[in-house]
Formats: sequence, structure tokens, C-alpha cells
Amino acid sequence: MSTSAPATVVERFEPEELPAGQISRLLLQLAHDGLSRPIELPVLVARGAKPGPILGLTAALHGNELNGIPVIQRLFERLDPKTLRGTVVGVIVVNVPGYLNHERGYGQWDLNHMFPGNPKGNAAAVYVSRLVDRLIRRLNLLVDLHTASVGRVNSLYVRADMTNPEAARIAYLQRPQIIVHNPPSDMTLRGAAAELGIPAVTIEIGNPQRFHSDYIKRTLTGLRAVLADQRMTRHRTVSLGPAPVLCERSHWIYTDHGGLLEVFPEVTEHVEAGQTIARLTTPFGDLIGEYATRESGVVVGHSVNPVAETGARILHVGVPASEGDPRFYPRDPLPASESGSDEAE
Repeated sequence: MSTSAPATVVERFEPEELPAGQISRLLLQLAHDGLSRPIELPVLVARGAKPGPILGLTAALHGNELNGIPVIQRLFERLDPKTLRGTVVGVIVVNVPGYLNHERGYGQWDLNHMFPGNPKGNAAAVYVSRLVDRLIRRLNLLVDLHTASVGRVNSLYVRADMTNPEAARIAYLQRPQIIVHNPPSDMTLRGAAAELGIPAVTIEIGNPQRFHSDYIKRTLTGLRAVLADQRMTRHRTVSLGPAPVLCERSHWIYTDHGGLLEVFPEVTEHVEAGQTIARLTTPFGDLIGEYATRESGVVVGHSVNPVAETGARILHVGVPASEGDPRFYPRDPLPASESGSDEAE
């Protein structure tokens, strides 16, 4: 893609108005700041020469969660709109103010707890309401790209409603380390999409405020697999690799006192009920207490910030589903390839 290609300012995503067989650059206006300057979301759109589904990708809904940005950029570098069936939409930065301020939130608000928003509400509620109205409702599929929050680390994991066959298939195609079943009625972007009948998943791509290269490559490979599975690009063989740990639910363990925190298990490590997973000390080195898991599970993520106040997060534990649990769709073999393979680059 040319670095000098201009972007077109729009107030609404209208895919049928974009040229077929080309990649377009848009600046989607959602709001204005206190100096009357427009807040514009950078968007890439590959409209295929042939009609088909519209796949949406969103990154940086939390302004300091950056790994989704290179995922979208690199995906578009390899897309050929002349052979593409359907449309791929990449919202490179959703939370523009948070991104510019190197912050998670939109001011005092967490955007991913504000959906579907309110057109007559506060600044954040209007922002997400317009995002849904002006872009999200035009999609047929959605993948929302996140990372851990500052002071934490994550595995490569997916949140999805595993009782929904389309969402479950997207989740498995990502080849994550862990999948957490998570019904979408939770005021998130994924939940707002699901309420509109749009199958959606959230991918947690490693750690914040940095580019996590290995997880970026794996996510990119997974998204290419989704495109092929939707027959938007030529079909390829995807090696599914080891099965992810499918969790029926997950929970955090929190401190009940402040001090210096040391967490023992690493991400993806299995822990047993009653296992000691952290200890807390005073600044003088005196032991305040140790923390143990209530039930067995897998470590989805954990804190890496030693300075912990009362109520600080310690460990995110996923509780694996029973093998063959009939509530959840299983990982099915993918169809045979026409030719080629699609491995991480």
C-alpha cells in the first residue's frame, strides 16, 4: 500500500459507495473535542471485486492495547481486493483519545463497558453509540482485538459464546492457547454486535503497550484462516495444532491487603485447587499472607506489578469444561485445501 494514499473523511461507513476491487482509506468522524476538532477513526476497507460477507476487525478499543494495530496492517498488506469475495473492514484505532494519551480509557470511562451506548448520554456513551450506528451494524462478522491491561500479562486467548456455532468456529480457527466461553450480554463491543445478530469474538493478544510479535503472527494466521473459511479468499490448509483449553468460565483472584506481590505460575500453566499461587509482603519483607486457588484451572493471565493495593488482581484462572461438554461446539476438522498452506510468517 502506498504511504501517500489520501484518506477520505466520512461520517458513516457505506461499503456500497466504495470502489470494488480496491483498498480504501477512511477517516470516520464520531465526535468533536473541546476545540471543535473532529475525532476521526482511521479505517482500512478492502472491498472485493465479488460480493460476499463483511468482516470487521477492531483494534485499540482500549487506547494502550496496541497489538491489534499491526495485525490489521499486515493483513491488509497481503489482501488482494481483485480476488477477494466480500469486504474486510479494519478499524485501526477505535479509542482515538485514549490512544493519543497512551491510556486505556476514554477519559474516565472504559469504552468496553459502555455498549451499546446512548446517543443522548455522556461523551463515551455517545461515542460508542455512533460507532455501532455508523459502522458496526453494517458487519456480518466481528473480531475485536485486545491485549492485557497495564501491569498484567495474558496468554493468547479468545472470549467467545461457544454455544454459537459461527462464533465457536472463528474462535477455533484462531488456534489460541485458551478459549473462555463468555456469553456476550456484558456491555462490551462483542456483546453489542451479538445483540445485532453479528457473530463476534474477542482475541486477547498478549501484553499491553508493546508489540508482542509471536502472538501478532499467530493472530494474523488465524484471521487469514477465517477469511478462507468464509470463502472470502482462496481456501488453504490450516494446521490446527494442539487443541486449546476450552474453559466454561473464568475468574480473578484478588488481594485482601496491600503490599508487595509475587505471583508464581506463568500463563497457560495448570494450577490445582489449594495450590499456592502468590505471596504478599510488607516493604520491610515481612510476610503478610499467601494466596491459593479455590479450584483447579489454567492460568489465563496474571499481574506483573509488584505494588499491590487492597483488592489488586493476582491471577486470572480459567476453569476447563468437561471433555465433550454438550453445551459447547467442538473443534471440527477444517475442509481440505485447494492448494497451499497458511502458516505464520
